[in-house]
Amino acid sequence: MWRPLSALALFTLIAGCASHDIDPRGYDESGMASYYGSRHHGKRTASGEPFNQRALTAAHRSLPFGTQVRVTNLSNNRSVVVRVNDRGPHTRGRLIDLSRAAAEQLGMIRSGTARVRVQGLSD
Repeated sequence: MWRPLSALALFTLIAGCASHDIDPRGYDESGMASYYGSRHHGKRTASGEPFNQRALTAAHRSLPFGTQVRVTNLSNNRSVVVRVNDRGPHTRGRLIDLSRAAAEQLGMIRSGTARVRVQGLSD
């Protein structure tokens, strides 16, 4: 009886520690950004809220939902603060997917992608 309970307790402990979310404090990475817009507008995001292409939001693979990050376009130094509300990007080599509104502020609509710096903001 003790062996199965011990195994269950150990499994529960390990599963509780195995989070894919990372601590946004001090997060500072550079990489490629892309954006998604009208085709996804109104569809449910991984956080459960509907995607709004006019909101300043983003998809990131591991930052917790609700995290605010500053995204800076490294080619023109324009930046925008967005809130993570979705998971992605689902394209290899991309760091973050932005809403159309965020991409417009960064000046990357025409190219569709940009090299960016993503910095976690403290609460």
